[in-house]
Amino acid sequence: MTRCRKLLAALLITTAPISMAVTSAHAADITGAGSSFAAPIYQAWGDLAKGTTGISLNYQSVGSSAGQNLVTARTVDFGASDAPMSSEKLEAAHLYQFPTVMGGIVPVVNIPGIHNGELKLTGAVLADIYLGEISSWNDPKIVALNPGLNLPDLPIAPVHRADGSGTTFVFTSYLAKVSPSFKENVGAASSVQWPGGAGARGNDGVGASVHATEGGIGYVEYAYARHNAIPTVQLQDADGAFVKPDINSFAAAATNADWTHASHFAVDLLNGSGKNVWPIVSATFVLVPTDPKDTARAANVRKFFETSLKSGDATATKLDYIPLPETVKQSVSAQYPAFK
Repeated sequence: MTRCRKLLAALLITTAPISMAVTSAHAADITGAGSSFAAPIYQAWGDLAKGTTGISLNYQSVGSSAGQNLVTARTVDFGASDAPMSSEKLEAAHLYQFPTVMGGIVPVVNIPGIHNGELKLTGAVLADIYLGEISSWNDPKIVALNPGLNLPDLPIAPVHRADGSGTTFVFTSYLAKVSPSFKENVGAASSVQWPGGAGARGNDGVGASVHATEGGIGYVEYAYARHNAIPTVQLQDADGAFVKPDINSFAAAATNADWTHASHFAVDLLNGSGKNVWPIVSATFVLVPTDPKDTARAANVRKFFETSLKSGDATATKLDYIPLPETVKQSVSAQYPAFK
């Protein structure tokens, strides 16, 4: 995660457009950009690939929306997005979409006296917080879920992503699924019109803002929360039980996924049934041109991801991601465009 934070900091202080930042990296064999959620695993796989295949990766963590735009414009060799593209957009842009790993999105909080994993929330209460309908940590709805916790009379300070973000797409998709009011008034997208709260860029920005704000609440990918010791919450699952976020509860969600009927691998992992299932789990996706400008580089991208999916599970698990099932990996390889 440290590498991810340093990269994001460098991006924030530079005045050069992202297209210049990416295309100037001529020393890299392949370039990619997009999801900050996936940045740690792609950077780690890049380190492995350089030693095993000789392929060098330059990856820019700029958010899912930017990743989609950059690969559509053919500015990078591949884009990365936590929000899957629709069939229509994939066809229009001549892109092949496939998943690489799965992971959990977690609410993080900064409440004096409340430690990691102590606070319990339901999806409906979480949605009401982001709708501005619950504005204090000692609101009766939160107190009722947390008997015995000393919840302070402290304003809630919601933090959301300011950039177009696949993490936001996943988070808002979950809230829209469990809250009709959120679905109607905000909806689900990579960028939405939030009723209130403060915006921050990237997982780093959201986490830093929550950490610096008493009463803060935000949403980040699990590995960032764990490695930076930001308190997370328990969420009520689809069966009514409260679940803590960890690799086991993410894996339980992935086990129940219906990959067979998922168009372009866009499987729904949100609020699934089953024991100990974390309700906000998502795959992250790579987008590659089916008509690349440089077929040699495209072939290197394919080699990079096929090697990573074959040999990178241990690295993914170490970074708190869930590897793809073997059957899905085989489908990805079988459908991947061939380049000569």
